[in-house]
Amino acid sequence: MLALKQLKQIDATPSEPYETVPLELISEAQTKGYDSVCLPLTTEAWRKRWTEMCLMPSDSVHPENRSRESRRESRLLRRDSAVEKKAEAWRENPCFEWDEVTITRLDEAASITAIVSEWLELDAEDDGIRYDAEIALQQELAYASYLTIHTAILPAPRNRNHIASYARTVRACLQKAPFMSIAIRLPVYDTTSVTEPIVPVSPSSSSSSLQSSSTPSTPRLFVSNSTDSLAPLEAHIDAAWETWDLIRSICDYNIRLTLALDLTPPLPNSPGVLSKWAAEAVRYIFLPSTTFIANAKGYPVLPKPTQNFIRDSMTHRPNIIISGASSGLHMRGGEDAYSQYVRHLERTSSVVQAAETAGTVENFAQGYQDYLQAPLQPLMDNLQSITYQTFEQDPVKYRSYEEAIYKALQEWPYQDKIVICVAGAGRGPLVARSLSAVDRTKRRNVHIYAIEKNPNAFVTLQNRQRMEWKDRVRLIFGDMRSIVVAEKADILVSELLGSFGDNELSPECLDGAMRFLKPQGISIPSSYTAHLAPLSSSKLYNDARAITDEKSLETPYVVMFQAVNLLSGEGPGPSGLCGPQVQECWEFEHPRKNLVLNDQGLPPTNSHNARSAKLRFHIPHAGVLHGLAGYFEAVLYGNIGLSIHPHRKDQISKNMLSWFPLFFPFKEPLYLPSNCELQVSIWRLTNERQVWYEWHAESFLGSIGGTSTTSGGGQSLVSPTVGVPSPLIDAIDLVPRSSPLLRDGLERSTATLVKIGHTSLHNAGGRSNYIGL
Repeated sequence: MLALKQLKQIDATPSEPYETVPLELISEAQTKGYDSVCLPLTTEAWRKRWTEMCLMPSDSVHPENRSRESRRESRLLRRDSAVEKKAEAWRENPCFEWDEVTITRLDEAASITAIVSEWLELDAEDDGIRYDAEIALQQELAYASYLTIHTAILPAPRNRNHIASYARTVRACLQKAPFMSIAIRLPVYDTTSVTEPIVPVSPSSSSSSLQSSSTPSTPRLFVSNSTDSLAPLEAHIDAAWETWDLIRSICDYNIRLTLALDLTPPLPNSPGVLSKWAAEAVRYIFLPSTTFIANAKGYPVLPKPTQNFIRDSMTHRPNIIISGASSGLHMRGGEDAYSQYVRHLERTSSVVQAAETAGTVENFAQGYQDYLQAPLQPLMDNLQSITYQTFEQDPVKYRSYEEAIYKALQEWPYQDKIVICVAGAGRGPLVARSLSAVDRTKRRNVHIYAIEKNPNAFVTLQNRQRMEWKDRVRLIFGDMRSIVVAEKADILVSELLGSFGDNELSPECLDGAMRFLKPQGISIPSSYTAHLAPLSSSKLYNDARAITDEKSLETPYVVMFQAVNLLSGEGPGPSGLCGPQVQECWEFEHPRKNLVLNDQGLPPTNSHNARSAKLRFHIPHAGVLHGLAGYFEAVLYGNIGLSIHPHRKDQISKNMLSWFPLFFPFKEPLYLPSNCELQVSIWRLTNERQVWYEWHAESFLGSIGGTSTTSGGGQSLVSPTVGVPSPLIDAIDLVPRSSPLLRDGLERSTATLVKIGHTSLHNAGGRSNYIGL
């Protein structure tokens, strides 16, 4: 970032071959390896003229009134009419004079991000100052737009009492400049509100070396009526985020409104409170040279928490704005050391490394991060060959299936005949893996059937049978729910799972397929569970509501999550009854036990596949609920499984590519304060034609009250998923259901929950989305 004094350091006549001073400065920055330049749009002359027109002179303001006073609102008897006429002329037709702007030509403005005058107070206490600051802002944005500058960075809000006025002004500017993006510069927290701020210590730094008059000042966010001075740092970070949330909410989540996060203050060691920024539109990160500390050799480096935050922020691929790099603040490395160090952080970011490593989900899903996709409807639609091919690129899934089949075969008496049936064979990957497992066991008396209803995929199966499998595989064309198989199977293999486990109708399909499974037969998978967590993501919310169909915000989507934040924590919450961060909703097992069947061997209704869950989540830090994240975990056989559970996937099926999580959006964002409790209800409902999900959420704050642990209806408040461990992992840090700790907590619970908000019931009756049977 170039400061105004850098513009003054070069003579009015630029060096050859440059025609203007800005062109010379921009060229120098690019030569030094910078990708673009941030440049103040106006000069001190503009500030001086605006101050003279719009503010009362400081010597005329009453001593008791320390704040600035607008000429509009002044009650002084002796007023300067000439100045006020000049101000009115400007308000009627705002215009710059030539020496009030830093750039005047299109070639100077190329690849420039404009920094709006930092002294503009859009949230001043004085109404007149706010009105004139708004006019000045619109004037600056109009001039930037004239020069085809696409992004401008606004000064940070300063006064919590008038954040709404600040936001209203920003919204008006977005409407008047339809082709310009606006970034709000916001410090990650207000250092003035923390009595003992964290100060990074360096062996080679001193108090004098931490000060530099050449670096731009850090904007301060004044939070009125703040918490006690001893409140933890997290509260002040929450306050900064709440300021941003109010601005973007008033601006109706405009996609041209982004965030320029100022990391001047040292960051806390606990990353949880900072994770909320992962779900926001962070386009810029300010890194002044004063944020850096010197390492043992005198080179500039960042404190560990800031390093980690920068690496994690690479999910957004933000523009890093380095200011004060030429101030000589650190002994060694020079100006290049700062940008080189930031590029090192980018290269060593786990996000970047995963995206560049072949075989990872991040590499496979490039271009699909945070992209809304409609879930598959394999019963209603016949999949295309390219869809099958995409899923067949997943070596992890099919390797797990082969191991499960191999383990099941190993436990079968060697001399017995075994019938394997692959239900929903597609283009044949599970058939091939079944044959591979059989070959590994060296069994000969194994018969394999492959069932497929897609007539197009069935052609591929016939070709593979002719070219590869010969008489080792028998093909059957038809729907597994209605076809007749010559002999019953010992092992039934299927890959009908969806992102939420059951959302592609695996339970309904396997109900029909169980007709040709022997009483003691094995189903692979044998069970699967659905899991939920509350999620915040301004991008996903914006993308869902941008779809013109009014049903878009009641439709679950398959999404490769990236710029998201799971709002829930692991704590027990105000009531002491909350479960883990990601909680289990329900489970399906195959084969079913004690299921009522008709004469055809089928369930007469689908009511047994209906499910519901009510989950309690602790929300440790303030955030906005935009939707629910849905995951699944499946047991194939024994301890072999598949999982996209965010905490267990790397232990069970790392780098599995076939499934992304499911996103259940909410039509209206729900604000959740710190240390509140969220209760989520979700239903899986069905009739004779379709299956659908409905979902709803309520928020509560805790207060000191009675000892009752039951709701008004007399139901226990205990979350049904507290302490449910994965059947595939031996050690998970959860409190088991029967834990004395949990029982004691229930007995001692004295929290009364006060309801503070709720959402509407989404997708009631399957009105917007369903899966057809």
